[in-house]
Amino acid sequence: MIKLYQNIKNLREERGLSQDALAKLTGYTDRSSIAKIEKGQVDLQQSKIELFAKALGTTSYDLMGWDDPVPSHRKGVAINVLGRVAAGIPIEALENIIDTEEITEEMAKTGDFFGLQIHGNSMEPRMIEGDVVIVRQQDDAESGDIVIAMVNGDEATCKKLIKYSEGISLVSFNSACEPMFFSNIEIQQKPVKILGKVIELRGKF
Repeated sequence: MIKLYQNIKNLREERGLSQDALAKLTGYTDRSSIAKIEKGQVDLQQSKIELFAKALGTTSYDLMGWDDPVPSHRKGVAINVLGRVAAGIPIEALENIIDTEEITEEMAKTGDFFGLQIHGNSMEPRMIEGDVVIVRQQDDAESGDIVIAMVNGDEATCKKLIKYSEGISLVSFNSACEPMFFSNIEIQQKPVKILGKVIELRGKF
């Protein structure tokens, strides 16, 4: 989503629009709202993203930095989209596959990938039920990354990873959901495993 806000600012400046002008084109009262959006302080609904795309002369896919769904001459690599990832079941298990998505050849060269469908509301408003995240398989990630993690052998979950010297927290975007903290001992005993890092969000339309 950070890329979305950067793209809004970059395209506005390229087209010579002031923040006041863009505010008028997108239904906001003044430039302060646009300033907050460009800083990533406001989560935009899909309808607003489409409004910004129209005002800036682009598509919502380009504005969000997603691959356009219209087929092009570029070759893509198909990856499996899973409805869930459960303990003891290989990620590539056929019974988990519900769909496929395409990633670029360039991305595919950087590792092994799978897609995962989001369930529940813990990552709202950025991720909603039915959205698909593109995940690169890896067993560790940096603090601040969005990861797919498995806790105590339960079904995998999508959360923001925060690292501390004494352990980690798995944090939801939904403020109604409490962060889950695990000490370094609990990480080993439960265990808590990182299955991959979320590289891209593909929203449900």
